[in-house]
Amino acid sequence: MAKQEVVEGFKFEQRHGKERVRVARVWKTRQGQHFIVEWRVGITLFSDCVNSYLRDDNSDIVATDTMKNTVYAKAKECSDILSAEEFAILLAKHFVSFYQKVTGAIVNIVEKPWERVTVDGQPHEHGFKLGSEKHTTEAIVQKSGSLQLTSGIEGLSVLKTTQSGFVNFVRDKYTALPDTRERMVATEVTALWRYSYESLYSLPQKPLYFTEKYQEVKKVLADTFFGPPKGGVYSPSVQNTLYLMAKATLNRFPDIAYVSLKLPNLHFIPVNISNQDGPIVKFEDDVYLPTDEPHGSIQASLSRLWSKL
Repeated sequence: MAKQEVVEGFKFEQRHGKERVRVARVWKTRQGQHFIVEWRVGITLFSDCVNSYLRDDNSDIVATDTMKNTVYAKAKECSDILSAEEFAILLAKHFVSFYQKVTGAIVNIVEKPWERVTVDGQPHEHGFKLGSEKHTTEAIVQKSGSLQLTSGIEGLSVLKTTQSGFVNFVRDKYTALPDTRERMVATEVTALWRYSYESLYSLPQKPLYFTEKYQEVKKVLADTFFGPPKGGVYSPSVQNTLYLMAKATLNRFPDIAYVSLKLPNLHFIPVNISNQDGPIVKFEDDVYLPTDEPHGSIQASLSRLWSKL
């Protein structure tokens, strides 16, 4: 999206924006139920403001403080509950339509996972607790109305105490890891998926569509990792599990064109303690040393054949 120009004999690209704008928005229904979102917003603008770099002329610059204030003003204008995706698109659309010199905008949002609490078996009207994994999104909008919309998950921690193994891998003089068909497997999933909508005019009009889609994708990823509640599913490697999770996502959601997953292998090391007289503690698939440093790093992406990605 960045426009490359030749200035004073050099190739030049520029962009500017505002990062880590924190905003919380509360909606209150007539029935007394409250809803809250907390977002960390990042904005990047592509604009024709070369003169501000080359000479004493700031007349084409949208101040980053104005971008910050716009986040709060637009949040106030949203009288109906909306998803992080919808808010990112709303902001990006505003910047490219309101400012003549702005040719494109990128808006990133990370949503904190505030979850409604339950007291005495009933959902609380205005009480919330902080969850774990975060909902992310990025909207890239150009003046023409073209769109790239990506959503994701950060910090989805999952673990299986069995139904995992790792055998027949490459061995050399530095290999110490034994083959095993019985081990724990744990990871912290980072997922990104890109929707197939390519313009602002092709988006679904259903309220909170992308919030529902986020919850559904999260469920498909977790269900594929764990398998059925009785017996689970065997994982011969993190690599294989990652592929099955990505494939299940594309198979389940026709409007997702691309999915990328990163699954660090967070190790649970079997504890065996011995001295010169023999074992003091013998491992029997029951006592482990949890460690996340160093950890394996496994990542891959999957996209449809027609996808431009």
